[in-house]
Amino acid sequence: MFFIDTIEVSGLGNRSYLAGGERAAVAVDPPRDFDQVIAAAARRGVRISHVVETHLHNDYVTGGLELARVTGAAYLVPAGARVAFDRVPVHDGDRTDVDPEAGLTLRALSTPGHTPHHTSYVLEENGTAAAVFTGGSLLIGTVGRPDLVEPRLTEGLARAQHASAHRLAAELPEETAVLPTHGFGSFCSSSQAEGSATTIGKEKVSNEALTRDVDTFVADLLAGLDDVPAYYAHMGPANAAGPAPVDLTPPALADAEEIAARLGAGEWVVDLRNRVAFAEGHLAGSFNFEAEGQLATYLAWLIPWGKPVTLLAESPEQLAAAQRELVRVGIDRPAAAATGGPADWTREGEVPASFPRGTFADLAGRSEDVVLLDVRRTSERAGAYVEGSVHIPIHTLHRRLDEVPEGEVWVHCAGGMRAAIAASLLDATGRDVVAVDDSFDAAEKAGLTVRTA
Repeated sequence: MFFIDTIEVSGLGNRSYLAGGERAAVAVDPPRDFDQVIAAAARRGVRISHVVETHLHNDYVTGGLELARVTGAAYLVPAGARVAFDRVPVHDGDRTDVDPEAGLTLRALSTPGHTPHHTSYVLEENGTAAAVFTGGSLLIGTVGRPDLVEPRLTEGLARAQHASAHRLAAELPEETAVLPTHGFGSFCSSSQAEGSATTIGKEKVSNEALTRDVDTFVADLLAGLDDVPAYYAHMGPANAAGPAPVDLTPPALADAEEIAARLGAGEWVVDLRNRVAFAEGHLAGSFNFEAEGQLATYLAWLIPWGKPVTLLAESPEQLAAAQRELVRVGIDRPAAAATGGPADWTREGEVPASFPRGTFADLAGRSEDVVLLDVRRTSERAGAYVEGSVHIPIHTLHRRLDEVPEGEVWVHCAGGMRAAIAASLLDATGRDVVAVDDSFDAAEKAGLTVRTA
């Protein structure tokens, strides 16, 4: 008998896995905060004998190297990945005994496409394939994007993705469970698909990599690629060098005077509270990145890399959860932190700042005399947009604030979270801003003119 436990890393849209028998287990693509992997092994009463990477990750800092060191496990990394640390290099066809008494073996399958060295791992029980860990190769309904390594390699890697998907489909039984790392909201996925579980047989009839010829597939794949988060440029090098251990101890607490000094020095002060609370009252100059949103993705995407960040949280628990999210993308230690609310973070004599929130229905009565700013990605706007709106994607706004026309600015995205971030960036510069906290689907229903590209 064998087990497979899934470790959700929902903030980044990824999954990690622990698979094994009664005595030993393998960890696949573990997150940097791997304590949850160790906890899963402890619940199962097994030893982590192996840690494997499907590829050098571009969207998060791995915990694989340190997890292997802490547990004494063998660390398996594709042989083609150029790294600066000792590991067990994995080649196509290599077999690794995970739990011999349970008859569990990992078989490596070279599946280039997401990266040149990408490798999938087939979990076999007594020689029969039970599951395949596909990393960024075959995902649910799609494949991992091929454009994160080097622009000159993108088309070739897209073709390799098609070939790798077909190899998996040809060599594995239809009932084999497909267990990808990416594809649950990750920007490493070439498109977002529905569903949380799949098999080789299901993918054969639904995955475009398996239902389209290579030229059509590649053309559509390349045409549909979305923006790449800026912090991705730092993840691959960090993983190749060998990430340092994480430090999740609480950061130094700052009082109102120190917070003001950090703001004055040009550092980022980030308020983690929900967008409703932030709009109602916040420290002037602070930015709002909701802890319950895609905190790590959007903060790491927008902040100038390496700039000190102070976190403002409503509770120690919220602060600790945010720290955990941020170490996954290489923001290792907040410069300082504070908990409580705006009254605790403002100096004596100062009052919290605020700005209004609204809906598309509210906007419909004001649309002639305000600036409407659309901060969705270009791919989203290509589907539909409000006539007359100005488009500046959220991940470029902090560098293009001077391009926002004069006047009261109503900011919208697809649902409200990114609009809140954008509104906080504009509010910090003194602009009159209204955050549209509404679904984009409501724009046309409210009477606004919505155009399609």
